[in-house]
Amino acid sequence: MSRFDRYILSQFLTLFGFFALILVSVYWVNRAVSLFDQLIASGQNVSVFLELSVLTLPNVIRLVLPIAVFAGTVYVTNRLSSESELTVMQATGFSPWRLARPVAIFGMITALMLSALTHFLVPTSNSELSKRQKEITENVTARLLTEGTFLHPADGITFYIREITPNGVLKDVFLADHRSEGRSTSYTASDAYLVQDETGPKLVMVDGLAQLHRHDTDTLMTTNFADFSYDISSLIDPETAPRASAKHFPSWDIIGNMDAISEQTGESIGSITEDLHDRFAMPLSTISFALIGFAMLLTGGFSRFGVWRQIIAAFMILVVLEALKNAIADPVRSNPDLWPIMYLPSALGFLIACGLLYFSANPVRWHRRVTT
Repeated sequence: MSRFDRYILSQFLTLFGFFALILVSVYWVNRAVSLFDQLIASGQNVSVFLELSVLTLPNVIRLVLPIAVFAGTVYVTNRLSSESELTVMQATGFSPWRLARPVAIFGMITALMLSALTHFLVPTSNSELSKRQKEITENVTARLLTEGTFLHPADGITFYIREITPNGVLKDVFLADHRSEGRSTSYTASDAYLVQDETGPKLVMVDGLAQLHRHDTDTLMTTNFADFSYDISSLIDPETAPRASAKHFPSWDIIGNMDAISEQTGESIGSITEDLHDRFAMPLSTISFALIGFAMLLTGGFSRFGVWRQIIAAFMILVVLEALKNAIADPVRSNPDLWPIMYLPSALGFLIACGLLYFSANPVRWHRRVTT
C-alpha cells in the first residue's frame, strides 16, 4: 500500500475501534442488566454472571460490527472532507475509484474479523452458553438456597427460607404449591434439608405442617408430620432449558451435514440454510456498508454547510438493505433452494456504491444528461 492508503486506513481502523468499543459497551451493558437480574433472582453468584456475560460478548460484537464500520467510515470521510484533504487529493489526480481503495481494504479487514466471529467464535460461545444455562436451569438447589427472600422457581411455586445455618440446615421453611387445578397445598417446617438420591434432589422437611385447600368445597385439611420428603426435581421446567440449535455449530460442521443437524436440533433444512448463508453474507455487507458511506459523502464534495444530507441518505440506504435482508429470510426458510437471494442485499449494496463512485467521477457528464 502507498503512504496515502496507510494513512487513510489507519484513520478508519482507529475510529472503527472507537465506535465498536462504545457500541459494544452500550449494547452489552443493556444485556448484562437483564442477565444480572435473572441470575441473582435465581440464587446465582456474581462469578456465574461474569462468565455468562463474557460468553455473550462475541454475539454482541457480531451485531454491532457493521454499524461500527459504517459509523467509522462516515466520521473519517466527513473529517477528511471538512479539512479539505479529499479535495487536495482529488486535485492531485486521485479519482474517486482510487480514493475508495483504502476504504475497500478497510471493509475487507473488518469482513475477515466478522467472518471469524460468524463462522467460529459466535457458534462456539453460543454452544458453551447453552450448556451453562442448561446447568443453571437444572441446578434447583442453587435457586432455592437464598435466605430471607420469597422465590418462585417454577410457575405456581413459592418458596421461602428464613435462615441457612453453617451446617446446611434450612430454618423456618415455607413451600406453597398452586400448580394443581382446584386445590393448593402449603408446607411449613421448622427445619429442612436438601438431599440428593438416585431419583433426583429432595427437600426433607422436619417437624412441620401440611395444609390442603380444596377450592370447590372451600375446605382446609391440615396434617402434622415429623418428617416429609418433597421431590423438587419436578420444579425443573423442561421448556425453559436451552435447546440445541444450528447456531451452536461452526460453519464447517454444518456444510454437508444439514440433514444430521436438522434431525439433532429439530430445525428445518431451510432455517439451517438461511443461518449458514447469513454467516457468509454478513461479512460481505460490511464491505458494502463502508463503500456506501464513503461514496455517498464523496458525492457531496466540499461544503461549508457539511454533508449531513449525504449522511442521512447513506443511512437510509442501509435501512433499506437491512429491510430487504429481513424480507428474504422467510422465503429461504421455506425453500432452501432460494439460498442465492441471501446475497442480494450485499450485491445491491455494491452496485449502489459503484453507482455513487461513478457519479462522483463524472459529475459534468451526469449534469449534461439531466439538462438535456
